[in-house]
Amino acid sequence: MELGWRAAVEVDLDAIADNVALLRQLAGRSLLCAIVKANGYGHGAVEVALAALAAGADWLGVAHAAEGLALRNAGIDVPILLLSEPVPGEEEAVLEAELRCVLYSSSGIGRLAACAQSYRRTVPVHVKVDTGMGRVGAAVQDVLALAHLIVAEPALKLEGLMTHFAKADKPADPFTTLQLQRFSEVAAMLERSGLRPPMLHASNSAGLLAHPSATFDLVRPGIALYGIAPAPGLPGIAGLRPALSLRSSVRFVKIVEAGQGVSYGLQGRLLEDSVVATVPIGYADGIPRRLADLGGAVLIRGRRRPMLPVLTMDQLLVNCGGLGPGGGNDVEVGDEVVMLGRQGSERIDPDEWAGLLGTISYEIVTGLGPRLPRTYVRPTSLSVPLEGFR
Repeated sequence: MELGWRAAVEVDLDAIADNVALLRQLAGRSLLCAIVKANGYGHGAVEVALAALAAGADWLGVAHAAEGLALRNAGIDVPILLLSEPVPGEEEAVLEAELRCVLYSSSGIGRLAACAQSYRRTVPVHVKVDTGMGRVGAAVQDVLALAHLIVAEPALKLEGLMTHFAKADKPADPFTTLQLQRFSEVAAMLERSGLRPPMLHASNSAGLLAHPSATFDLVRPGIALYGIAPAPGLPGIAGLRPALSLRSSVRFVKIVEAGQGVSYGLQGRLLEDSVVATVPIGYADGIPRRLADLGGAVLIRGRRRPMLPVLTMDQLLVNCGGLGPGGGNDVEVGDEVVMLGRQGSERIDPDEWAGLLGTISYEIVTGLGPRLPRTYVRPTSLSVPLEGFR
């Protein structure tokens, strides 16, 4: 007997394809590396990767070697960029998955070269320079020495030079211009030494949308791929289509008298006799517990209905309205509940949750838990083989 679902993430792969087409246009002649780390930002890495590649993406990007290996095991054979230096002991997985590696330390270069040499393999590598992000990357003054180390290793091939923007989502801020100046100076220094690699790249989603002069040879869009703006007001975001919906259903309906408390601590109280619906989804699924306290709502029968405190591990309660006309009397067991996505003329996006919680939409979608099944709306406008999807 097939088990019924309590709640599910639905991903519209047509939306992914449309977003890639828009980003592909902005990228011009540059290669497009679709970033599918963190299980495709919670959307499903393999499925998103297949749709993105069919829509015009050229490369894929991941954060961990295991993520790249999972893509290879799914039969994907395009270049895959490992966005951070392999951690010690990860080198064999890098070779097995045939990943392009990002390097920024002499020790990282040495470990990867030794492993590649023992396997008689050549690994294309990209040097990451820290132009101001301050996270990882080689200092500007160290890049030339690292490039010499790489070209001296027969098992390594210097393929790229890259950096990462810190404030590209704020187009008026001059810091991105400063980073681009530093990056160009490093590239020129390598060229004078005869070591400039064939590929330069810097742009993330915000960089691609707001800084068209920074496309170089490859762009690395992440969040925009999924139809979520890296920041409000950026050029081009109106054309993005959110790909993710989160849906559940009403599992229980009851009338709660005015003043009666519900849920832990009896903290959920009604000002009038009201219809309360129980929805089988909670913080174990990645719904932030504080969302119910800060004005979070769901959509039932095309209307916004507020969550009641306290949201619990596996369930949440919804105030569907009073007993009079226009109240909650129309709500029934089995009604669809939209947590994220569209129902009728109403829509709730990750940005709405992020605004209430004081965070960013990236955290919302990547936080949706593994016990939520992912379902997919297949692309209708692309020649994507259905057997490529799970």
